[in-house]
Amino acid sequence: MTTVATPGDSPNPAASLPRDFAAIMRPELPGLIREVIDEIRRSYPEYAEVLDGPYSRAVHLVVEHILTNFVDQVATPGASTVQRDKLCRRFGRFEAYEGRSLDTMQAVFRLGARLALYKVKRNLRRLNLPAGLTLAFADALLVYVDDLIEVSREGYLEARAEMEQGQDIQRHRLLERLLSDEATPRSTLVELAERAKWPLPDEVTLIAFSPDGKPDRGAIAEDVLVDLSSPQPQGLIPGPVDEHRRALMDAAPGTIRAAVGLTVPLADAAESLHWARRALSLVEAGILPNMPYTHCEDHLVALSLFADPRLITALAKQQLAPLTELTANQRERIIETLRAWLETRGNAVQMAELLHLHPQTVRYRLRNLEKTFGNRLTSPDDRFAIELVLRTLELRSRSGRMAGPSAVTG
Repeated sequence: MTTVATPGDSPNPAASLPRDFAAIMRPELPGLIREVIDEIRRSYPEYAEVLDGPYSRAVHLVVEHILTNFVDQVATPGASTVQRDKLCRRFGRFEAYEGRSLDTMQAVFRLGARLALYKVKRNLRRLNLPAGLTLAFADALLVYVDDLIEVSREGYLEARAEMEQGQDIQRHRLLERLLSDEATPRSTLVELAERAKWPLPDEVTLIAFSPDGKPDRGAIAEDVLVDLSSPQPQGLIPGPVDEHRRALMDAAPGTIRAAVGLTVPLADAAESLHWARRALSLVEAGILPNMPYTHCEDHLVALSLFADPRLITALAKQQLAPLTELTANQRERIIETLRAWLETRGNAVQMAELLHLHPQTVRYRLRNLEKTFGNRLTSPDDRFAIELVLRTLELRSRSGRMAGPSAVTG
């Protein structure tokens, strides 16, 4: 081993360990994560429902991030603990809402530390490394765990205080005002935010929850304003959804059904909620994929196409009018050929490969296509409009509806 730091180099407790000690620990992380979770399940049966239930993926993510961050601290003293602390604070809040005690939460952290220490001792003996390294590791790990416990305790006590003082009520009122149709003076919003102990951001991102797919209150981050009791449950995230928040959303239980709106200025919060609810309706219709959290920014084309169903229906009737006199089978063949024509820009050879047809058959179809649509295929505006209609047909076909023109024209 080389590159040894002295304890005085950094306030980070792991800085006293050799930097390349991280290379020994990192390959052990996947096994250690499994051992920690299995031992928690065995030693604390009250956690079995959490570890095996809908939030199991989120719990695994928290354990993984906490253990990985310690290794990162060894490899790079001064590595950021911001996301780690957010996760710990959120875990503390979850425990408070679940009604478990502080003692149980702290015991779980110390159990993980014991398992980590045992695994490191075993590896040090196997690699014939100095015994003094075990003591240095134990000291660093205990300080690290004490930090985890303190941050989680803060989240726990915050949540308990909010429940006892009705803090959720203040935040609910603030959320209502931010989404109100009536203009609210900035001074009023500032006053409400101070009562709710929630700093006003410049930008917000809204969430629309399905009434049958709401998350548990304790699983929602402390900085999110939320109203889960409304017939249309909703939440407000300060700022955009960063990668860590999105990772937690991706790990959410499959029982949750929600849509995340676009990030907008604070004054346009209602607009973000409008798009979130629109996306949620498309999920429920089977047009967008069914995921715990559907992000509007991933589906802007679909949202644009279905922003006004009556308008897209009118466009479809206009652009697909030449098909009205054809039989159903003829319409489907024309639509299939038209899609391939647009995708390949009219290249007959590429169309034949795409449609798995003989080139001569494709040329015959192309003549029918030109006969049916005439000059529409040479007009840039008509081509663009036809492509929009065909994209709508494709999206609607996901919901199990007809894939043909009648899916749009009704």
